[in-house]
Amino acid sequence: MSQDDEVWRAFREAMRRDDSGQFTVSTRDFVAELEQRNSPHTLRAANTWIEMHITTFSDISTEEGEWRLFQVPAARD
Repeated sequence: MSQDDEVWRAFREAMRRDDSGQFTVSTRDFVAELEQRNSPHTLRAANTWIEMHITTFSDISTEEGEWRLFQVPAARD
């Protein structure tokens, strides 16, 4: 599996469904998943990856800084 595939897989594994049924992903969870796949990223690098690859995200962070929370659309079959 290519490294790019591993990053996408880590992103999908970091996604969580919140109480309202929306999918969210935090950069902390994403970085933790990347570390498990031997693809370490900083919080800043993870944020940059999300901004470049997930064009429909909404930043719903409540604090400033590198730890961010994104809302992403549900995957459609």
